[in-house]
Formats: sequence, C-alpha cells, structure tokens
Amino acid sequence: MAANAQFSIGDLVHHKLFDYRGVIVDVDPRLMLSDEWYETVARSRPPKDKPWYRVLVHDAIHETYVAERNLEPDTSNAPVRHPMVDIFFSNFSDGHYMAAGRMN
Repeated sequence: MAANAQFSIGDLVHHKLFDYRGVIVDVDPRLMLSDEWYETVARSRPPKDKPWYRVLVHDAIHETYVAERNLEPDTSNAPVRHPMVDIFFSNFSDGHYMAAGRMN
C-alpha cells in the first residue's frame, strides 16, 4: 500500500465527481497506467504522483481506477454489490471488508 494513502484495501469510498460508491481492492502510490490513458480518461487532471485506487463499483460489473482526490469515505456502512467482491474479500464487518487472502 502507498505510504501516504488515505484509503486502504477493503475501505468503502464514494466518488465525489461521479457519485458512485465502491470498495478499494488495490492501492498504487502513484498513477500506474499510461500517459495515453491519463490524457484520454482522467479529464479532471488529478495529480499523477499521489495515490490511485482500483475500485469495485457498487451495483455494477466494472471497476474503476480513481485518483485519491476524487474519493471520500462512504459512511453508509452498507456492503457493495459487485460480482467480484467474493474474490477479493472473505468478510464484511462494521463497514469494512476483510481481504480473502494475501494480495500483491
């Protein structure tokens, strides 16, 4: 996990710009995708040198890659409905998911 990351794997988050909630499944200390991806997808131009997160989106089948500045804690404490949740997590308790096993 990124040393200065605000969120960690299993945390529930809310996307400030696109108003969806999800769960963190991976944390990168900085943008790990290509400059071409950044120029095409990251239209709000968040910093590349701050943490980025892989998020399973609630009530969807896709995941997103989101800059930290676009996320805030999700305070609903409700589980995320996503087909891959059971692959990454073994348990949900008190608004947080517990990892199913060791993750790289």
